[in-house]
Amino acid sequence: MRLTGRASRSSWAGLVTASLIGLQTVGAVELNLDDEMSIKKAAKQVATNMMTYYTGMNPGDNPGNLPDPYYWWEAGAMFNALIDYWYYTGDTKWNDITTQGMLWQAGDNAAFMPGNQSKTEGNDDQAFWGFAAMSAAERNFPNPPDDKPQWLEMAQAVFNTQAARWDPGTCGGGLRWQIFTWNNGYSYKNTISTGGFFNIAARLHKYTGNQTYADWAEKAWDWTRQVGFMSDEYHFWDGASDLSDCKDMNKIEWTYNNGVYLLGAANMYNATEDPKWKERVQNVLDASDVFFAKNPQNVMYERACETVNTCMVDQRSFKGYLARWMAATTQMAPFTYDQIMPKLRATAKAVAKSCTGGSEGTTCGLKWTDQKWDNTKDFGQQMASLDVIQSNLITRVAPPVTHDNGGTSKGNPNAGGKPQQPKPKSLSFSITTADKAGAGILTVMVVVLFGGSCGWLIWD
Repeated sequence: MRLTGRASRSSWAGLVTASLIGLQTVGAVELNLDDEMSIKKAAKQVATNMMTYYTGMNPGDNPGNLPDPYYWWEAGAMFNALIDYWYYTGDTKWNDITTQGMLWQAGDNAAFMPGNQSKTEGNDDQAFWGFAAMSAAERNFPNPPDDKPQWLEMAQAVFNTQAARWDPGTCGGGLRWQIFTWNNGYSYKNTISTGGFFNIAARLHKYTGNQTYADWAEKAWDWTRQVGFMSDEYHFWDGASDLSDCKDMNKIEWTYNNGVYLLGAANMYNATEDPKWKERVQNVLDASDVFFAKNPQNVMYERACETVNTCMVDQRSFKGYLARWMAATTQMAPFTYDQIMPKLRATAKAVAKSCTGGSEGTTCGLKWTDQKWDNTKDFGQQMASLDVIQSNLITRVAPPVTHDNGGTSKGNPNAGGKPQQPKPKSLSFSITTADKAGAGILTVMVVVLFGGSCGWLIWD
């Protein structure tokens, strides 16, 4: 039967549409949360897509840097995600890239303060690199060469440099957002900076048993509460300017502020078994409910910006940090497992449904509550999607190690100080009679010249 022109065009359109749907289905990230291999396969697909954004391993590029418009600190967060990826899956594909990038960006004092970041680096930026180093130590990620800074040493260096910046001169304490006075935001004290310091201090205490870290963790928690960055209901605000003595607060809630305090508190509970830390963990976890939708139930969203389409580049990655820290919390505070895992499972299912974009069908969207690709792509949301999916392997891996229980990373409690400046080698030679005679003549000439100069000054 001969088809009319209109029918022919319609049929071809249908075939093209069907083909596109078929391709999308083939390339989509399929996820069965009850199948370990399915989770690992999905994680690898999403991670592979994420790594298309990274160029630091290419000849002529800087290891550890992401291209514009992505921020330096997001590269530190990416390496943390890759350390977790290895920990969850056993896949070593990106281990060398991770070690290369972190060592390159560690700087001269191993505290992740490279000179090329002085115009932009804040305390929160530095903390995200410290998180990655701490995770590497806790996960027993393969250690760097002996002549290079070690993972635990790097985390200690970040802690030491930030402890030295604790600022009681305004708002009674806390860390400023920015490290250097010439950077915009130096007068702002934000929750993620102090929260990052708290998180690293708590984890260092758990890993080393050193009471100094516990004391600082207590101090950081107490200050956050006293200044009002943490509300009575355990909601965390963004921060405030010290020009108002931190009274005029920016009451925006971000997922990562909740997460950074949640994991820190969980480590303090695990290390001390103090009931107050158990209560704090529970209260912070309960407060995280605001970041999970009612419909679809238990799916995470960034409520400060997603619903109004204003999420900026860095904010598109925030949800992933809450997911990775929630998963780790179940290891440090097992009583949280039944409350956390339904959220991570529901969110992972929604994430997988959003990862159907791009030419490979593995590009993940931002709005997981849509449960489909929202026609957006971005490094941060791809990394966040990886965090959520691989966090569902948390029950299939060993708990973090410590210095006394399987940890192999070497530390340095004094790390982070200024590197010792190289001294020139001393010159050694034998002094001859001729040398002495020449020196004597030179001395006489200097005295005569000096005397003449002074006489001229007096005469004038």
